[in-house]
Amino acid sequence: ALLAGCSKGDEATGNATAASSGNAVAAAAGSEWAATVVKTPEGGFMMGNPNAAVKLIEYGALSCSHCAEFSESSKDGLKALVNKGNVSYEFRNFLLNAIDVPLAVAVRCGGAQPYFQITEQLFANQAMVFEKLNTLTPADQAAFEKMTPLQVSSTLAGKLEMDKFVQQRGVPSEKVKACLADQSMIDELGKMSEAGQKEFQISGTPTFIINGKTVPDAGTWDKLEPILKAAGG
Repeated sequence: ALLAGCSKGDEATGNATAASSGNAVAAAAGSEWAATVVKTPEGGFMMGNPNAAVKLIEYGALSCSHCAEFSESSKDGLKALVNKGNVSYEFRNFLLNAIDVPLAVAVRCGGAQPYFQITEQLFANQAMVFEKLNTLTPADQAAFEKMTPLQVSSTLAGKLEMDKFVQQRGVPSEKVKACLADQSMIDELGKMSEAGQKEFQISGTPTFIINGKTVPDAGTWDKLEPILKAAGG
């Protein structure tokens, strides 16, 4: 039940806003836009030219299989568009269930620079997460009921070996421990999900926003790519 449906519903409305130009915008010498990553005021992480004409936002859940499929199919093409300088891409973690909390805390722990690489690799290893989830016992479930949300998140992170996963990708052990003990990180994730529900009526993932407008029926890269290009990407 925790991992039930992640596809967005038919309620999404809006159209992509056309950009004024499709001409490439160069990044700083010796760099590329896909390597330029910052945390946004809304709590997401954005790669690309901050002044890009086409601003793409994805509300995604790390437990969502459709989001994992999008990550795999889009990773090369989306980065290519971002590197042209006309498209920026922001990922906002959306909490579909209790599993998403420790997953999101873990991938966000390293900050902006490794965020997209770790997120992409977690999506690629999502089956591993599900396998470990299936090893939880009735005793584990009973123990969770007596824990605070922070304790549940930290314990789940250990059971799913998310602490080891991000440590193996360069996030120091002590930093991971601090993140998993930080209630403010959970609060930030909750507020970001609530804001997405309020502003864009998001009920499932992935949901895509282009220049402030929700894009309906675009949950796969083959559908989203031509919309981005038509908008000026």
